[in-house]
Amino acid sequence: MTDKKSAAEWCLYIVECADSKLYTGITNNLEQRLARHNDGTASRFTRGRTPVNLVYREPHPDRSSASRRELLIKKLSRCEKLAMISRYSE
Repeated sequence: MTDKKSAAEWCLYIVECADSKLYTGITNNLEQRLARHNDGTASRFTRGRTPVNLVYREPHPDRSSASRRELLIKKLSRCEKLAMISRYSE
């Protein structure tokens, strides 16, 4: 018997790297994923840009929904992403 993930367990996230670059990703375990980014094992992009800080997160009911949103956000300009992050933190 497999353990099914509960609703809203997937999330889209944006981290700001030490060099101020933004990285967008999805995960079903945000705490673990952030730890992996900071220890340099999560992605090639963030490997040399640690530490990273979480600046945005958005819950999703499933991986498919999170992936679709990730694609949309990755198409945004840096200014558009920063505006979205600013609205989130208000």
